[in-house]
Amino acid sequence: MGIRIDSGNGAATEIRETNRVKTVREKKHRIPRWGMFLFVVLAAFVVARTWQRGIQVGKATQAPVRPVLVAKVVSKDVPLYLDEIGTCAAYETVQVQAQVTGKIMQRHFQDGADVKKGDLLFTIDPAPFQAALDQAKAQAALDQVTLKRQADLRARNVIAPQDYDQAVANAQKSQAASEAAQVNLDYCYIKSPINGRVGLRNVDIGNLVGPSSPALVTIQGLDPIYTDFTVAETDLALVRKYLGGPNVKVQTWSPDAKIPPRTGDLYFIDNAVQPGSGTVKARAVTPNPDRALWPSEFVRVRFILDTIKDARLVPAQAVQISQSGPFVFVMKPDNTVDLRPVKPGQRQEGDLTVIESGVEPDETVVVTGQLALAPGSKVDPKPYEPNSSANQNSGSDKSAM
Repeated sequence: MGIRIDSGNGAATEIRETNRVKTVREKKHRIPRWGMFLFVVLAAFVVARTWQRGIQVGKATQAPVRPVLVAKVVSKDVPLYLDEIGTCAAYETVQVQAQVTGKIMQRHFQDGADVKKGDLLFTIDPAPFQAALDQAKAQAALDQVTLKRQADLRARNVIAPQDYDQAVANAQKSQAASEAAQVNLDYCYIKSPINGRVGLRNVDIGNLVGPSSPALVTIQGLDPIYTDFTVAETDLALVRKYLGGPNVKVQTWSPDAKIPPRTGDLYFIDNAVQPGSGTVKARAVTPNPDRALWPSEFVRVRFILDTIKDARLVPAQAVQISQSGPFVFVMKPDNTVDLRPVKPGQRQEGDLTVIESGVEPDETVVVTGQLALAPGSKVDPKPYEPNSSANQNSGSDKSAM
């Protein structure tokens, strides 16, 4: 029980009882020591986990090192060119015809064979022409004897001058007739006028032919051969700039690229634009010693106008396109990359592209793996090998010149 205190107004307070209640309450709210220890352990665990998660998040937000293939910017001389489509044409085409009338007695070639100038092709029956030659020679011999006799008589003034002149004329006429007969006899032996390849014969042995008959056979010269192509009128200004220069050449490629390109000289360029097509005709003379190119065959043509000295070249795959234009990733010495805008030029052999501005020789550019890069990205570079199978799958094929 507590102490009761009267306040004079009828109220009383128990002081001791109140203190006892407070002590009991304090004992009930006191945390035991093992609870405090457990709380400290849990707090330390939470702090450790939070710190560990922070490290993991930091590592996750750090950009990974990207594997890429890289190549050096090379510098060398390359051609400035136009790619066109063309056809081949025979350098010479001869329609072989009979020049005398007669029956064909022999044929001395196989259809489609190569022949040389002077090779015998056909023999026309020479008997009538041999007889005519013998007759002309006999007449010429007689006229020569008459001329000699008339010359002796004229020396003694026995005959008139006109008789001597007539003898001279007769001797000359008979001599000319003899030579004409010899020519006609020679025409019986029809020979090839050029080096080339014969086509399919149009007549057989036993047929009667003459100057008005169709061609007996056609011969085409194939070495060298013409390469005919056209130049668009939009390219005429560039062509005129270099026309007549020492570096103007024409390369002819077979459609399947199974034979090496043939380099020839520009032979002809037309003086007017074709109204219907807007192109200008051009022709080149191309070496063809192995007869690999044939008349009327479609070919790819590279019209070389000049040589670009010390051009900067990178693999074509290195050049990427963005909304701002073409660019390449250039690798720095610390293996980070820098995005560099460039001005690309023409494609060249070996799947290379000319870079007119934006890079310098011996700089290193990224060839594959650009999609995962951004300026400042760290990379793991490996050398680019154009002939490896992995790179061939990602490389683009060369376009049809």
